[in-house]
Parts: sequence; structure tokens; C-alpha cells
Amino acid sequence: MNADNRQDIIDTLHREGCSCVIAKGDSVTRCHRRGVADLLHLLKTSPETLSDSFIADKVVGKGAAALMALGGVGEVYADVISRPALALLDESGIHVSYGEPVEHIINRSGTGVCPVETLCQECATPQECLPLIEQFVERMQKQQNN
Repeated sequence: MNADNRQDIIDTLHREGCSCVIAKGDSVTRCHRRGVADLLHLLKTSPETLSDSFIADKVVGKGAAALMALGGVGEVYADVISRPALALLDESGIHVSYGEPVEHIINRSGTGVCPVETLCQECATPQECLPLIEQFVERMQKQQNN
């Protein structure tokens, strides 16, 4: 993917209000759910969408980075990325560009650290993060359905 194509995907992220945009070849997948739900869903149901793709994302914490690494993503752009996410992606050999690095991702209410970032804090590998993320997303979906 050339620089112009990458910029088009980043522009789509912002113009269309997506949470992330995934490009692979001629295919572009737009995600709109909050947090890591879309990445987890794609990893479980259509991992080929992630494999060797370019992802433009607004906010990447360690949990999202783990899912990207497990999916074999080729390259990531993030408006904001946590230092733990950056380290994990780097260790996974994934090229990353970003707007702003931060110590950690803040939760939606702005009162503390993102719960998924907290869950994954002590994990050394993407594989260790996966069951924690799965449990978290399952809990959130149950709460939304009640």
C-alpha cells in the first residue's frame, strides 16, 4: 500500500466517523463499535480480513494492539497510541505510525485508565491478553442486553 492509499484510509477514518478502518488489497472494512469489539469479532470470524492489512484507528491501547498482533496485521496508524501498545506492536514486528503517544489510554468518562488497558497491563504476550479481552467484551455485551 502506498502513502496516498494509506492517507485515503486515514481520511476515511475521520470523515466517516469510524472507530477503525481496515484495508487489504481492494477491500476496505469500516468499524463503528466502541473499544475492541469489532477487532475481536473480526479475529474470531474472519481473521483473513486482518492478516497483512493496514489499519487506521483513532485510539490504540494494549488490548487492541494484542488483537492486531494476533490477527497478523501488517501496519497500523493510530491518532493516539499507548506506550504499552506501541511496545507490543513493535515486538510483534508491526510497523506503526501515530499522531500522539500517551502513557496509557484513558477510560470514556475520563476518570482513570481504560479497563482493557488495565486488564492487559501485566500480560507479556498478545496470547495472554486474548482470554481477558474475550471475557471483558462478553461482560459488556451482557450488560448492554439487560
